[in-house]
Amino acid sequence: MKTLAGIAIVAALTAACQSATPPPPPSTAGAGDAAFTALASSILQARYKRHPSGATDLGIHTYDSVMDDASQASIADEAAELGMFRAKLNAIDPATLTLDKQLDRVQLTRAMDAGILADTVIKSWAKDPDFYSSGVTNAAYVIMKRKYAPPADRLRSLIAREKGMPAFLDTGRTNLTSPVKVFTEIAIDQIDGNISFFKNDVTAAFADVTDTALVDEFHKTNAGVMKALAAYKAFLQKDVLPKATASYALGADTYARALAANEMIELPLDELLKIAEANRTLNEAAFQETAKKIDATKSADAVLLAMEREHPRPAALLKTSQDSLDEIRQFIVDRKIVTIPAGEPATVKETPPFMRSTTSASMDTPGPFETAKLDAFYNMTLPDPRGTAAEQEDYMRSWYYAEMSNVAVHEVYPGHYIQFLYAGRFPSDVRKVFGASSNSEGWAHYSEQMMIDEGFHAGDPKYRLAQLQDALLRNVRFIAGIRMHTQGMTVDEATKLFETQGHQPHAISVQEAKRGAGDPLYGYYTMGKLMILKLRDDYRTKMGAAYTLQKFHDAFIQLGPLPLPLVRKALLGDAATPALF
Repeated sequence: MKTLAGIAIVAALTAACQSATPPPPPSTAGAGDAAFTALASSILQARYKRHPSGATDLGIHTYDSVMDDASQASIADEAAELGMFRAKLNAIDPATLTLDKQLDRVQLTRAMDAGILADTVIKSWAKDPDFYSSGVTNAAYVIMKRKYAPPADRLRSLIAREKGMPAFLDTGRTNLTSPVKVFTEIAIDQIDGNISFFKNDVTAAFADVTDTALVDEFHKTNAGVMKALAAYKAFLQKDVLPKATASYALGADTYARALAANEMIELPLDELLKIAEANRTLNEAAFQETAKKIDATKSADAVLLAMEREHPRPAALLKTSQDSLDEIRQFIVDRKIVTIPAGEPATVKETPPFMRSTTSASMDTPGPFETAKLDAFYNMTLPDPRGTAAEQEDYMRSWYYAEMSNVAVHEVYPGHYIQFLYAGRFPSDVRKVFGASSNSEGWAHYSEQMMIDEGFHAGDPKYRLAQLQDALLRNVRFIAGIRMHTQGMTVDEATKLFETQGHQPHAISVQEAKRGAGDPLYGYYTMGKLMILKLRDDYRTKMGAAYTLQKFHDAFIQLGPLPLPLVRKALLGDAATPALF
């Protein structure tokens, strides 16, 4: 009785105090939105101007006639500007912003950090000769690959841009003070393909232009670019390659800073490596178990080898893959996997020559700012025609039928192509320009496992084995990226790791190891997939009976390619657990 009376007295006093407490001040959320939007616009406009080729690819055509400036003065000026923008972003009180603007502010702040780090610490412009040779090729490719304007208009822009390409290559002669051998070898290996691209592909893209004077001027500037590329190759062979002794490794501090800036992942590297190894072990066990379901009398590698012999001829690869896309799309619709916005189907085509040394497949979509109705390209890399029959066969092992299906899921449905279909309606221009690879690539890699889990191919173990082989490939990327850049792993050692623990053919393993030297964070596939799987579980718990897979996928993809900690905040609220994995 005494206790109950005491409780009653305390309750009464509390109520009295609460009634006397003045109401909280009105929320300031949204008061700073206009100022932030103006600052974000300034940041984006500066980016378009400094990176005209990138702007063209985004669908911003203001600077189509301009070639990028890679001079050290320009790079230093950009780094200073990014620092100034970052200070202005920091000065904005996030409490004055609505949630969407808060998310964009963090995204932009991290993007400024990533840009400063790239310009002043990582310095690919001083290490990687391919920065220049593939740079000029890409600058032409983004103009010629899609008909966003009449051919004659695009050709005029290309001519103007080509006039700046020899100078861009000459900048490389000045800037390459710390060349890396593997980067130099890749550049040399690709330059003949780059020259062929200008000679054949670019010329063919404008074959319909009838203005004789314009065509004559194009042939002149185009010949000048090809001549400059040939001279650049000779320069690399004679002057750069013998002196290419710099290490590709970032070192632990720079690696961690890059991971934090680009992906908002700040776990210690030794913990990340443990996560990578644990997931690889899990996938390896599943790989072995699945192989037994196919043929219990053979080793897993023997089962995989038999499957790898089942592939189309190189000449039939593109058509075979194109024909498979309708089946994948229909499964997504029937099972309500994700809402597919209206859009033309992706077109399968061969990977451009300047990309083929480091990628076997990629999705090339029109920029989110394009207003014209344009195609999306699903690029697939064919074997090098200069290779022997045995080398071409070894390469085609990576395109066995079950693997082709898995890659199509990653690149097209419901992977990158679906992301593209949503890109035009992302909540802000910031998210159309900047994004985290652990989100975009994590989603595509997550889709591979999710589709098989949902019954795609009706439980056929061959398709599960292909999915697991790709999961193991991404596991090894995760491991190799950290070990190559922080623990002294060589390209040859990484190649062996891809062969043994990634179950990859030698040709693909070489390609993957070389990529790891120049793409240190390419563990973002597995990092992203694991974070999305955990987010899905947490979202299911939050939503309870209202949860559906389609609701989760739609909510996730509509947010745009934000770093995944920001996606967690958007979907789960401020009380969301900070754990990512």
